[in-house]
Amino acid sequence: MEVKVKRGHVLGTFVMLLIIVITLYPFLNVLAKSLNDPVDTVKGGITFFPRVPTLQNYVDLFSGGSNLLVAFRNSVLRTVIGTLLGTICCAMFAYTLSRSDFMCKKLFLRMLVVTMYVSGGIIPTYLLIRNLHLMNTFWVYIIPGLISAYNIILIRSFMLNIPQALTEAARIDGANDVRIFFTVILPMCKPVLATIMLFIAVGQWNDWFSTYIYTTGSYKASLSTLQFELMKVLDSVNTGAQVDIHSEAIKLAKRSPEAIKMAITMVCTVPILIVYPFVQKYFVSGITLGAVKE
Repeated sequence: MEVKVKRGHVLGTFVMLLIIVITLYPFLNVLAKSLNDPVDTVKGGITFFPRVPTLQNYVDLFSGGSNLLVAFRNSVLRTVIGTLLGTICCAMFAYTLSRSDFMCKKLFLRMLVVTMYVSGGIIPTYLLIRNLHLMNTFWVYIIPGLISAYNIILIRSFMLNIPQALTEAARIDGANDVRIFFTVILPMCKPVLATIMLFIAVGQWNDWFSTYIYTTGSYKASLSTLQFELMKVLDSVNTGAQVDIHSEAIKLAKRSPEAIKMAITMVCTVPILIVYPFVQKYFVSGITLGAVKE
C-alpha cells in the first residue's frame, strides 16, 4: 500500500511540475527575449535564459522621445482612477439592490441582467460618447466603465449574506444610510471588493480599443495608452505597414521587431503580476461567497 501511495505522490508531483513548466514557459521565454540582444534574438533558439544579456531593448523603448512614457502614465492613471471609482459605484448600486425596503430592486435587477445579454453595439455607443462630449478626453476611459452588471450582481449577492441585524443596530445608534454603507457594509465586503477591483483593474489596464476609437488627431498621442502602443507595434511588425510615422516605438520595432515586442509585452504584463498576489487571498472567497444562492 505504501509503495502505491509513494508512486501516486511521485506521479502527482511530476504532473504538477509539468503543468508549472507549461504555464511558466511562455512568460520566461518572453522575458528572456526581452533581455537578449536584438540581433542575436533573430537567430532563434532562446528558451528560458537570454543568450546575450542586455537591457538595451528597454533603454531604446523608453528613450529617444518615445510616446511610451506618456502611454504608461495614462495607463496607470486610468487603471487606478477607473478601478477606485468603478468599485465604489458598483458597490453603492449593489447596496441599494440588497436593501429589503427598496421597492424597485427586482425591476432594476432585471434591467441589469438584460444588459448582460443585449447591448447597443459599437455605433450607438460611439454616438452616445460623442453626444456626451467625452471624445478626446481622459474621462472617456473612466465614465463608460463605472457600472458593470456582473460586478453589481456579484457584490449584491455577497451583501445579502451580511446579517441584517448589523445595519439595524447601526440605524438604532443614529447612523444614516451613507454612514452604514461606508462604516459597516464596505469593511465586511473586503473579499468581494478585492475581487471586483482585480476584474476592473485588468480590464482597464488591457484596454486599447477605447484609445483607438474615441481619440483622434493630436489627442491620440497625448491620450495614448501602453496597450495601444503595443498594438501599433505588433500591427506594424505583422503587416509591415507603418501606422504612425512619428511614433518612436514603430521605428524601434522596424529596427529590432522581436526584441521590442517582447520588451513591451513585459512592460504591459509585470504591473498586473505585481498587483495580483495582494488580492489573491481574497479572490476565491470573494467569488464563492458572492455566489451563494438567495
